[in-house]
Amino acid sequence: MEIADTGNNDDEQQWIATMLERLSHSQFRAKFALTDKDRAYARTKGKATIDRHAREMLRDRIGAAEPKNDGRQTPWRGHPVFTAQHATATCCRGCIEKWHHLPKGRELAEAEVNRLADLVMAWIERDLINHPVR
Repeated sequence: MEIADTGNNDDEQQWIATMLERLSHSQFRAKFALTDKDRAYARTKGKATIDRHAREMLRDRIGAAEPKNDGRQTPWRGHPVFTAQHATATCCRGCIEKWHHLPKGRELAEAEVNRLADLVMAWIERDLINHPVR
């Protein structure tokens, strides 16, 4: 399924649900979960801040046509967005090409970065819902 900015929120929510379902069937992608520390950080900072971080990190780390250290630029831990990037295959241009059909070698459009960030945020929100505060 290709990323296309339809502008329709129902279509967007369906795309996110479909992608999360597809990713859940990957043994590698399905194993990711936020740490308690990352969950606490996300809850403390709030959705708006984490959403801004997601957009900035995706734009800066994978938005370029040829990102620096592509394939190794996204840490495995240290921020909820990093874990979510691995879980949603938005961690490098190779994974983005394979899972989201956005070819390497060209800069991602702002709408594409935003759509990938929406997917990252949906994954984080789902993890937080599935792991309520104890």
